Amino acid sequence: MSTRQLKIALLGNPNSGKTSIFNALTGLRYTTANYPGVTVEKKTGYLAVEGAKEKIAVLDLPGTYSLVPRSLDEEIVHDILLGFRLDTETPDLLVIVMDATNLERNLYLAIQVLETGLPAIFVLNMWDLAKSNGITIDLKKLESWTGAACVATAASKNQGIRELKHLINKRLKDLSTTPHKPIPALQIPAVLEQEVSEVGKLLEPVLTNRKEAARGEALRLIGDIGMSSPFYRVETVSAKLRKQVVECRKRLDAAGIEWDVVENECRYRQIETICRDVVHFQTSEKFTVSERMDQILTHRVWGLLFFMAIMGVIFQSIFTWAEFPMKALESAIKNLGSFTGGILPAGQLNSLVVDGMIAGVGNVVVFLPQIFLLFFFIALLEDFGYMARAAFVLDRIMKKVGLNGKAFLPLLSSFACAVPGVMATRTIENRSDRLATILVAPLMSCSARLPVYALMIGAFIPAGRFYGVFSYKAVTLFSLYFLSLLTGLGMAALFRRTLLKGNQTPFIFELPPYRLPNIKSVLRTMWDRGKEFIYRAGTIIFFISVILWFLASYPKDPAVEKNYQAQRQQLSVTLTGDALKTELANLERTVSGDRLKISFAGRLGQAIEPVIEPLGFNWKIGIGLIASFAAREVLVSTLAIVYNIGQDADEKNVDLISALQAEKDPVTGKPAYSPLVAISLMVFFVLACQCMSTLAIVRRETNTWGWPLFMFTYMTILAWVGSFLVYQGGRLLGF
Repeated sequence: MSTRQLKIALLGNPNSGKTSIFNALTGLRYTTANYPGVTVEKKTGYLAVEGAKEKIAVLDLPGTYSLVPRSLDEEIVHDILLGFRLDTETPDLLVIVMDATNLERNLYLAIQVLETGLPAIFVLNMWDLAKSNGITIDLKKLESWTGAACVATAASKNQGIRELKHLINKRLKDLSTTPHKPIPALQIPAVLEQEVSEVGKLLEPVLTNRKEAARGEALRLIGDIGMSSPFYRVETVSAKLRKQVVECRKRLDAAGIEWDVVENECRYRQIETICRDVVHFQTSEKFTVSERMDQILTHRVWGLLFFMAIMGVIFQSIFTWAEFPMKALESAIKNLGSFTGGILPAGQLNSLVVDGMIAGVGNVVVFLPQIFLLFFFIALLEDFGYMARAAFVLDRIMKKVGLNGKAFLPLLSSFACAVPGVMATRTIENRSDRLATILVAPLMSCSARLPVYALMIGAFIPAGRFYGVFSYKAVTLFSLYFLSLLTGLGMAALFRRTLLKGNQTPFIFELPPYRLPNIKSVLRTMWDRGKEFIYRAGTIIFFISVILWFLASYPKDPAVEKNYQAQRQQLSVTLTGDALKTELANLERTVSGDRLKISFAGRLGQAIEPVIEPLGFNWKIGIGLIASFAAREVLVSTLAIVYNIGQDADEKNVDLISALQAEKDPVTGKPAYSPLVAISLMVFFVLACQCMSTLAIVRRETNTWGWPLFMFTYMTILAWVGSFLVYQGGRLLGF
């Protein structure tokens, strides 16, 4: 008896609510990985249904508009449904999620999928929105037209999910007893039918004699020669098919058949016939609520102003709402350091744990509330349906710089992290568009930069508000993100006019309906994105902090230590009381600086100081710049270690912001850091490619080291020039 686990797959158009259905079925418990050999994410969860002994595996397939594989996402869906991927079994049941407010457009993919011969269920999601818009759909008639069982849902309100689970369970039980009812064949011209039959004969053996699937695939091959699937890369198969397809096209040309558009025309005639019988409109309103909102939010002027306003509110909230949890975390980390330092014996182990591990990791973890807030707002806007409007508003600007509209989502993802942003460019078909997007994606200010911004803004940007509304700190943060976007668009325009010349491909997309966000789903998304930062703090940053502690602590110079002890004894003889305590603290700071200078880290910082001094940076920042190449936020942990090592117990309890504010230039005696230096450093981090992971993923996506090396070079030069202009320009203006 077979014990094979049953598998279902969810698929549908983008913005159809497929992810909400997946979350509802799996209870937000799922795992993610990549399909072997590609960078497309594979999301798998499990569905428990009443009466079933085992949970059902649920695979969330990438969103797609058709089975013509023009991108990696579409290729994955195409190959799984046709059985071309050996690493993923063909699903036992397909759950096709459709937007009930736009059934006609969603049926294009749904009918193509039905023609593969696989059992399927139709889920008409956003049923509540369809009703409010005066749209009624006869599910019984739709079932009779397509042969697929139908269920209505409103996933954002958890409506219809129980019925969907019941239908899935029932359909899986019926698979062995009730034969699948095929959809009526698409009516196409007789001449084309003959040619499709000839190509289909070559496909049937490979498709395990699924004649329906062979017919549909043959029709797509004749209309679009995109043989990107692994099966078509086998030379013997590919050559034979290509030859047959080319001959078919010649005969169709002779017969006056437009083979490149005939499937679309015939399929939409079929869909129009179905919709005339199934869908009825009963609205008397001139405009729906969604349309009224879009008149403002997608307006070329008001839409852009609204976008800037909502970003301003987000950045204001990041500083205001995160203040209390950040202070609580900061206090907890200080107490942990004091407690740990008190129970460990004095010496190098104490310094490693307190100065290296706790100070290094703790000073980065403090910024976790701000990072979670940023991800929360992005997830909230995505769930509400606003991000597609933002893409529409900004598409006008991106077209002017030569970017495809599809670049918006990769660039948006890069504000969280450039790694998934670069990976998301796989949806862009045009090579020049894709490369241009990859090259500018790391310029978007990712979450790893946020701790650096927050540290410098918190330390050196004064309190106060513009017009009593937006704080100077929030405006500074907004300006940094605006600078990153503006620079990215500018560099994209430069690349598209020089290195990556070529025609722009048109961008067609739809605006999803507005819907109330599912807070549970938003929080899950926030956690999924934020836990990557926690993982980095617990692994990469922890590991680097230990290495930095060692580099900042060794080697020891016996002469320095001997001189220190001698001066300490001399002070103890000549001074007493508070005067002795003050002078000993001054001596400790001086010797601490000397120890750091002769350490491995100090030597590295001093080696690059001549290069970064024109930017206003000292050798201590130089240590941070070198270390932050592993991960941008490591700059914070580096400075925490640099300003913690060698200090006495009282000074170790001083937070990093206070330590930076108190730092003096040993030559002039003036503050080593100023608002101008802070702005210069933040501009450097906006523009520099301080991220090893990003370079690695660009290498994998472009399959060459040439582009990542070019990216690192141009961004480093851009960062140096930008910081130089800010610092030296500021000095000339008297700052």
